[in-house]
Amino acid sequence: MKLVVVTAGLTQPSSTRLLADRLAEAAGQRLGGSGPRVVELRELAVDIANNFVTGFAGARLRSALEAVAEADGVIAVTPVFSASYSGLFKSFFDLLDPDALAGTPVLIAATGGTARHSLALEHALRPLFAYLRAVVVPTAVYAASEDWGGTGDAFTGALPDRIARASGELADLMLRLTPPADEPADGGPVVEEVVPFEQQLAAVREG
Repeated sequence: MKLVVVTAGLTQPSSTRLLADRLAEAAGQRLGGSGPRVVELRELAVDIANNFVTGFAGARLRSALEAVAEADGVIAVTPVFSASYSGLFKSFFDLLDPDALAGTPVLIAATGGTARHSLALEHALRPLFAYLRAVVVPTAVYAASEDWGGTGDAFTGALPDRIARASGELADLMLRLTPPADEPADGGPVVEEVVPFEQQLAAVREG
């Protein structure tokens, strides 16, 4: 199970990275195995800009793009600016192959200073990943400043509850959509080794 976390926080420390880590930790408790690969876009900002200008992806950026393309599940978290995802976040996914996330479970999440930006998840992030043909989990997680340590309300619930619900949905989708080790990833039939009849007959006679 390859879980990749893409976080577009700009500061250090970052509430965006904090939310990403909590989502990854909750999903990891269900999935087990090794920890996730974290792609910190802040560290790739110059590489992303250079790729747009030159058409060439440096080694670090290429490794990050390949990790996302090969993931069994992705957690994508962005800060919200002007009621939408950050430019850095969008630029990274613009560089991804259009088919890279097809059929891949994706959990979308965002942070912002006020709850007024929470609908950015539905009018910006969800359509973006729907266009990339990812399987976006039903529960999206938005964390405003007041959500950290808050109790939430009757409709949304507290932030820890939303994290648990969304990460559980992601883990369940990953487990359901990832083929077993003996099943081809393309969904084709399992090809079993054919033993020639003469060899089978000889084994019977020797027995």
